[in-house]
Parts: sequence; C-alpha cells; structure tokens
Amino acid sequence: VVAKHSGVFEVAAVGIEDSHSGEVVKLFVVKKDKNLTESRLIEHCRESLTAYKVPKQVVFLDELPKTNVGKVLRRALKDQ
Repeated sequence: VVAKHSGVFEVAAVGIEDSHSGEVVKLFVVKKDKNLTESRLIEHCRESLTAYKVPKQVVFLDELPKTNVGKVLRRALKDQ
C-alpha cells in the first residue's frame, strides 16, 4: 500500500515494541516527492489498511541500508 503512493520511492516496515499493544508498525521511507509528509503518508495508509496495520511512526531516509545483493537490512532499521 505504501509503496504504491506516488511520493514514495522505496519503503521498509518493521515492528517495534509498544507498551500498549505489544508491537506497532514503523516505516522507513525514501521519498520520491520532497513534499511528502508523515501525516499525508499515514492518512494514505488509513484509507486502505485496518487500524492495527497503520504505521505509528514514519522515518524519512536518503536511502535504505542494504546488503551487497540489495536486500534491505531490517535489523539495522529496527535498531534505529
């Protein structure tokens, strides 16, 4: 859903601990559109996803960390 947004170049999602619900979604996004905001992206997700799948945090990065073969290093993202 997030990757289909016209302002998103690349995205990765990780689960982070939450005291209320156990775990919530955190997104790491590389923007295609420099005007893209966290609130616009979350609103886009609310239109298509059930409430527990909507990200609670969005972090914008210049690039996602990747392995030599191009896979996203989710463990490195989770530590951020």
